[in-house]
Amino acid sequence: MSELLLTARRLAALEVVSTAPLRRALLLALFALLTALGAYVAVPLPVGPVPLSLQTLFVILSGLLLGARLGAASQALYLAAGFAGLPVFAQGLAGPGVLLGPTGGYLLAFPAAAALAGWLAARTRGPASVLVLTAAAALGSATILAGGWAQLAILVGSAPRAAAIGIVPFLIGDVLKVGLGVLLAAALEPRFRQLR
Repeated sequence: MSELLLTARRLAALEVVSTAPLRRALLLALFALLTALGAYVAVPLPVGPVPLSLQTLFVILSGLLLGARLGAASQALYLAAGFAGLPVFAQGLAGPGVLLGPTGGYLLAFPAAAALAGWLAARTRGPASVLVLTAAAALGSATILAGGWAQLAILVGSAPRAAAIGIVPFLIGDVLKVGLGVLLAAALEPRFRQLR
């Protein structure tokens, strides 16, 4: 595993970048790109207009691995790219209209979710414990679901209907993504702390 991490770091040019600001900029771009790639792993659901995607895994990881400020900044960069017209949103969509549509509440919650996950994960000294990482990842996931639910409630005109199509279908997937995110963060967090 450590050999794989070393190779990944070299490929990302983080080993040869000597200045912290440039390393941080590369990390921001990396997590914005990972979130965009996660958007392309999207499965439409029959119960509503919002697909199941891997984006939220990378949103949570951005907070856990980069910290609150850098994690939120990486997600703001991702949103700016989509707003500007790059096809980085789920199913290759782009533009400001997406942020006003059914998926917009989830997307707009990404920076806050990364910030909250990063903030909570940083509350411990040294490497974060699995329990703290789990709580931080769950908080990030809940933040995204709350943002999506709020905008869907406005769009469909019913809070219970918005919960039925915008929260319930995602619960099992979010539990799995939180678990995977915690495993990845526990393995990678010490190395990322050195890079920030």
